[in-house]
Amino acid sequence: MQKTFGEHLKSLRENQGTPLRKVAAELDIDQSTLSKIERGERSANSSLLPKIAKVFNVTEKSLKLILLSDQVAYQIMEESNTHEILKVAEQKIKYHRAQK
Repeated sequence: MQKTFGEHLKSLRENQGTPLRKVAAELDIDQSTLSKIERGERSANSSLLPKIAKVFNVTEKSLKLILLSDQVAYQIMEESNTHEILKVAEQKIKYHRAQK
């Protein structure tokens, strides 16, 4: 999965042959907002995921995976030890889940 969330969204829209304005209307957001999301100038709100999944007939889970991985990548991409950070984060997730 190399595409960003915005690139993926644009790809879905273009493959469907639907104009930006039409998708924006179906998502109940401004056309310029959707354009910024597609260009990576703005992050999508997770509350949009169910609507996007419905419009493009994809799973919300697949969209969430792309969106969250973008957020993690942007957060740590400037660090030199990203692999180590991800390993520690995975261990912390396991720890916190075990605490519940």
